[in-house]
This record gives sequence, structure tokens and C-alpha cells, in this order.
Amino acid sequence: MQTRARAVVIGGGVVGVSTLYHLAKKGWTDSVLIERKELTSGSTWHAAGLLPLFNMSYSVGQIHKYSVQFYQDLAVETGMDTGIRIVSNIRLARSQERWDEYEYYMGVAETIGIDVRKITNEEIAERWPYVNTEGLLGGIEHPDDGYIQPADLTQALAKAARDMGAKIHRNNGVSAITKKEDGGWIVETDEGSIECEHVISCTGNFARQTGRMVGLNVPVIPVEHQYIVTEAHPEIQKFRAEGGPELCVLRESDSAWYMREEAGGLILGPYEKGAPCCYVDGPDDDSEYELFQEDLDRLMPHIETAVERVPYFGEAGIKKVYNGAIAYTPDGNPIIGPAPGLDGFWLNEGHSFGITAAGGAGWQLAEWIVDGEPTIDMMGVDPRRYGPYATEGYLREKNEEAYSNVFTLHYPDEERSAARPLKTTPSYERQKDHGAVFGAVYGWERANWYAPEGYELPAEKVGVGADVIIQENHAPADYTGRIREQWSFRRSNYFEHVGNEVKAVTESCGLLDMSAFAKMEVSGPGAREWLESILANKIPKKRGRIALAHVLTKHGGVKSEFTVYEWKPGRFYLVSAGSYEAHDHDVLRRHLPIDGSVTLKPLTTQLGVLVLAGPNARKVLEKLTRSSLTNADFPWLSGQPISVGKASAHALRVNFVGELGWEFHHPMEQQNALWDAIMEAGAEFGIKPFGIRAMTSMAIEKSYRLIPRELSIEYSAYESALDRFIKMDKEFVGRDALAARHEKGDDWVFATLEVHGVTDTDARGSEAIYRDGTLVGRATHGGFGYRTGKSLALSMVKPGNGEIGTELEIKLLGKMHKATVIEEGAFDPKNERLRADA
Repeated sequence: MQTRARAVVIGGGVVGVSTLYHLAKKGWTDSVLIERKELTSGSTWHAAGLLPLFNMSYSVGQIHKYSVQFYQDLAVETGMDTGIRIVSNIRLARSQERWDEYEYYMGVAETIGIDVRKITNEEIAERWPYVNTEGLLGGIEHPDDGYIQPADLTQALAKAARDMGAKIHRNNGVSAITKKEDGGWIVETDEGSIECEHVISCTGNFARQTGRMVGLNVPVIPVEHQYIVTEAHPEIQKFRAEGGPELCVLRESDSAWYMREEAGGLILGPYEKGAPCCYVDGPDDDSEYELFQEDLDRLMPHIETAVERVPYFGEAGIKKVYNGAIAYTPDGNPIIGPAPGLDGFWLNEGHSFGITAAGGAGWQLAEWIVDGEPTIDMMGVDPRRYGPYATEGYLREKNEEAYSNVFTLHYPDEERSAARPLKTTPSYERQKDHGAVFGAVYGWERANWYAPEGYELPAEKVGVGADVIIQENHAPADYTGRIREQWSFRRSNYFEHVGNEVKAVTESCGLLDMSAFAKMEVSGPGAREWLESILANKIPKKRGRIALAHVLTKHGGVKSEFTVYEWKPGRFYLVSAGSYEAHDHDVLRRHLPIDGSVTLKPLTTQLGVLVLAGPNARKVLEKLTRSSLTNADFPWLSGQPISVGKASAHALRVNFVGELGWEFHHPMEQQNALWDAIMEAGAEFGIKPFGIRAMTSMAIEKSYRLIPRELSIEYSAYESALDRFIKMDKEFVGRDALAARHEKGDDWVFATLEVHGVTDTDARGSEAIYRDGTLVGRATHGGFGYRTGKSLALSMVKPGNGEIGTELEIKLLGKMHKATVIEEGAFDPKNERLRADA
């Protein structure tokens, strides 16, 4: 075995071998794969081999799309039969809520180029002659969907990788991984050590054990998954013998199972509630081709609905039950990208749909490793979407929840309840006293909206209106003992109450807890110069002024967004989105100079943030501080330390709602004193607490952009209309590439749309946008603007379609609506309310 390699891939399942193949394809032919046993001997060998294109995630959808086409090309490239069969796939709908989900998904699919079609019950019966269509509303079909033989696929990838010069070492375990002082890695194996520049962990069920070798907590724990293989059924055999086509893959989402033909029989794969985590401490050293004892009792509700839908399934004898481990993460999406805090260490783990994702995951990870950036937005699968809060206990609860929700309706506003509450701010109990309905971000509880005292979801709104065995359309009963929120693809029960919160902020003032913001102090003799070198905007020379600034990719896309405030001489306070704390802080760390002139100090848990906003905000604050709040002394986009009652804070005159106001960045232990003082002082003005949904509505009215929606590595900073935050008269990361890209001609234009004819359905993001019947873009965000009284959508459209007044169309849940491009910032476009003086 060689002692040096450019990259070492650990793990010989389909994900690892695909990663090796794509590295070799990019020219890194001196890459090596180490497998402890035989290829596919972990989870790949027992996978059912399905290739579902359906996915609500923009990132994962593109990964799956690439894989399905790549596997077909691979068979031609290698001359090997991978067992791929493009037989199509049908997903059934038994409720209007499910139909709404399919309509929403079809917008996602169209914007990324996936072919999906609606089909009637009669067409379903044509595709599956043995299906009972009673109770169905219809379905959707992916003509390019199908299945593949996982072991054959893996061997084809291995052959192609070897043909390009890459090496595979089987029956060779990894015992240690050590970081070299010069930045490389040493991988210790049974056959000796290998020095390399990059290590890629593709170890599946062993992910946490591999992570521990380098001090990393990998947020992956497998869950048991069972599927049933039947004996051949004589009617199916007869149908095929008479020339009938192979059955497509069938999925009854509302009963949480998939079914496909196999050797004249059928395979049934349910996703049941109660499936347990496994391999919490990792498999045994000798584990190979391992299965668990089957538990058919857990599957009985699904078996019963399968028999009702496909009677032949109940008539065929059971041939084999497989119960094997599938890796899971808390949100069900894989972990693909750089490990936080470890240069040159990469993760390709947590694949619950590993066969479908392997090709695309290997492709994008190879792009990332070799060229420094992926070519598609990967925020939905980035390992840094999780943080230290994802402990073993958290993972066990969330991963089992994710498994049980594979087939449930994926509402855009759902908030799953497992492992919550976890991280709470001091004012959490006070927010509960006001009726807060909470969501979670990065482990933090945040008030989404506030329900009136005693409010409960009306009984007629509970349930999806069909006899389904797994689906709920609401959050469970919360701390009040009541169900208070209905999830929907349409305007839901909280619509009115969010509107009331916006009204209170717009007419008087409101208070919002944004303590989940990610916070970092940057200091040291080189701090200012360093920030100037990595951020596209200039850092204000006058201490106390605030700038919004972005870290770009080397190609000019947007990677991270920060609010920058010099709060002490030479000490800079950076605030970014709470969802991306680990990501944004790792981005900063990776750019650090090697001379030690810059120091990073995380402050997220030490400082809370309360936001006071609205036209009466100054009047409230004047009751609590002796500091002058006039525009002359405290202008917009500035900050200063002040006393607020008996508490202290750095007050920043910025917010995300477009109203006069301040953010109070305060010692976390003083939060309740600050909350109480503001609420008491604001009582005479009718102050109300407000939540994230009201904030989001107001932000959309201001056309404020978000990562990874309008701000993405896929769009240049100019395409995202960040012109005023880009200072081309200085050097910064990605500057030259951005300039060249802009000079060549932008591929996208940011546009704000007013959507007409809306009654109960607003844009959410990922809806298709058309002009004269031609697809010209996609919505990135949307919602109802209570202050403007308009349904709005933020979007990225092709050049020539973003001029004010342009008439477009947008498809919302299958219905076309006229849309007009309007001025950016539909509410108060001149920012007069933000700048309001005393």
C-alpha cells in the first residue's frame, strides 16, 4: 500500500466509492479509498435501491437529479450492468393537504428541471393494474424515477475509479487519524499509514466513531429500517409473461410506504413510528453484512393499508424481511461538506437515501474539495448547520422523529417537537406568559407568534380530512395543554394573529427576542485590515457606525452575511443569522491570517438580543435612558453602549422590520430586567411582543434578502442586488471574479413581485415564475405584507424580466397568478420610518 495520497476516502459503501470516483474524475487520480471489510458490507448491500427524485429540499433535489442521470451514464462508461431500471414512480394522494404538497413540490421540481406530472386514478390503474384506486384523489408521476442494484452500482463505480488510477484497499481498517503540524493528515490503517492533504469520511454507521478520532461530534445516528420481500405472485408472473411492462415504483405517502416489483413478487418498505435508533456507540469491530431481528408488529398498520391498496401483496407469501441500519440526521438530510474547525477533513455522512444521493453527493464534494467551492447551493446539507447542542440524546430523539416523518406532509411552517425545548433564553417564561407559540432554530426556542389568551385550534381544523395512519397537520399540544397551531401550505390559523402583531408594531411598538443571533468578537492588531480584506463592504472608519457586509466565494457568490460594529477601539462585533452560527464562524476561522494578529471570540450564549421597533420606540426608550436618542446624536446605522433601566446594552439602531427601533445586545443574565423595563415603559403605548412570522412578513415588504434564499453561492453579489454593499475600490475575497462575472453579463436579476388574485395562498419560495408561458425564474421567498395589503414574492429571474412594471406569472399550488415587478421595498421604499427623528 502506498504511503502518500492526495486524498483518502474512508468507507467503501456506495457513497464512499462515488466520492473516490468523482475525485478521480476531477483529476485527483492519486486518491485512495480504505474499507475495513468488503465494499458495500455496511448498509449499501441491504438497501432497496430506490431512486426517488421527490425531495422538498432545493439542495437535495439537485443532488438526486444528478445521480439518476449519472447512473445511466455510468453503465455506458463502464460497460457494466448496474441493474438500473427507469420504470417511473407514482405517488398517491388521499387528501387535499397531500395534493397541496404535491402542487408545491412540482414548483420546486420545475425550477430545477425535474420532470413530474399529475395523473388521474384511471392512469394509475393503467400503470399498476393491481391497484385499488378507491379513496384516491390522483397522484403524481416521475417518468425518470426507478431503482438500481446497489452492489452492482458500487462495483461499477469502483471499476471506473480504478481505471482512472485511483486505489481501493479492502479489509483494511482505520485505527487513527492525526493532524500534521504542516496542515496535512496521517491516516493509520492495519496495513500502515498514509499521509494526505484531505480526508473524506464516508463511514455510514461508523460516522460517530470516525468523528471521535479527530475530536468531532458527527450528528449522525442510524435508525432501523425494515422492508418485506414477498414470494412471486402467479398473477404478476402471468402479466409479465404476456408482455406486460415491469411495474413502476408505487408510494402511498399517506400510509408511509413504498412498493415495487421484485422477481415476480413485491417489496414493501414502510416508515413506521417507533423505529429505534441503533449503533449508538457504533457497530462492533467485526460487523459485516449485519441485520437485526425483524419486528413485524411495528409494521402491521402499514401492511394492512398495503393489502387494501394492492390485494396481491396480501396473497403472496413472505420470502424475507430485512431489518438493517440506515444513517439519519435530525432533519433527514445528509451531511455533505467541510467539517467545522478541521481544515482538510470532509464529511459525506448521514445518508438516509444513500443510493439516490451517492452520485450527486460525490460530485459536489469533489467539486468542493478540488476547486474550493461546490457548484450548487449546499446550505441544506452543510455539516455546519448543526452545533454542539446536537448531543447523543438530542440525536436519538430527533433522528427517530426524522425517520417516522419521511412520508408525512412536509409543511413549510411545521415545527417538529422532539428534543424540545433545549436552549431557552431567560425571557422564555415571560414570552410564554404572553401566549408565545414557539419554533426552534439551531436548538434555540423562538416565539413564532403569540396566541390570544385561552386560544385553541378549532376542532374542525385538526386532521387532514382523510383516513390516514401517520399524518398530523398541527403541532402537538404545547405547554398550555392545547393544540394552537395548524400547519398548511395555505394561510393558516395564525394569519390573523400575526397580522395583529404587525399592526401593533406599525402603529405603536413591539418587542422581539432575537437572542439566537450568532455573535462573534474580532480583535487584535490586524483585525480591521483583515476584515477589510475578506468583506466586500468597507468597515466604517468612525467607531460606532454599523455596516452590513458579506463574505463572498472566490467566484463572487455570497457565502455569509454579517452586521459589523466596532464597539471598542480595534474590537469588532459581528452578528449573523442564528441558523448558521457554526457555518459563519467557521467561514471566519478559515480566513484567519496565520500570523496570529486576529483573535475570534464567540459570544452567542453570553449576549442576548431584544428588539424594540415601531414609531413609538423612541418614546419608550426615552423613559429608560438618559442617552440622547435624536438623529443627530444617535443616527440610523449606529450603535453605542447605554443604560436601559437598571440593565446595560449596546443599542444598535438597526432592525429587520423596517421601522424606527433599536436592537439591545445585552448580557444574557440581564435579559429579564431589560424585558420587564421595556414592557413596563411601553405599556402606555400599547406595546406588544411579536414573533418571527411578523418579523418575516415585514422583512419581505422591505425586500430584505436572506441566506440561502436570495443570497447564495449560485448567485453573484451583483445578481442579488447587493451593489451598495460592494466596494470595488478595495481588495476582498472574490473581487476579481465578481467583476469579471458582472462585466460578462449577469445570469440573474433580483426582483420583488406583487402577486395578484390571491385569496388564501401566498408564495413561500421555490415557486416557478413565467413570462408568456416560458419559465424565467423562481421565487425565493414570499408571504403576505400586512402593511401594504399585498401578497408579495421575492425572486430571482432571468435578465430582461426584472424591470419595474414587467408582467409575469407565478404558479401557486398549481394555479397561475399574475405578478408585477414592483419597486424594491414595497413598504416605505425611502426608509423614512427607519430614519425618523424625534
